[in-house]
Amino acid sequence: MNINDMMEKEEIFSKVLRAGRRTYFFDVRATKAEDYYLTITESKKFTNDDGSFHYKKHKIYIYKEDFAEFKDILAEMTDYIIKEKGDEVISERHQKDFKKEFDNAPATTENELKSPSDFTDIDFEDI
Repeated sequence: MNINDMMEKEEIFSKVLRAGRRTYFFDVRATKAEDYYLTITESKKFTNDDGSFHYKKHKIYIYKEDFAEFKDILAEMTDYIIKEKGDEVISERHQKDFKKEFDNAPATTENELKSPSDFTDIDFEDI
């Protein structure tokens, strides 16, 4: 088998999802027996101190016998996250102007601030 035949086998069907510093590659590949399976590759870009960059990749393989259960669990997990947290992205890393709000914390008044007389005086020679 020559290089061109191998390249054709590698590129049966592909989709790319770009998501910030991450890129996800979904690739249909063939086994030696010409059956298909799926690979999902996460590629994450890292910048070095000198301005150069490199990528770290993680790959998972999903075979046909696992498709139904994988699809069901993926749908269940994503549905759970959307149900619990909605589809709005809540992340300090994604919002440059993010300011944490303390909705449940009661406001402190000047009268509630402790004065020096409220503290215990400790002589450090006793410790």
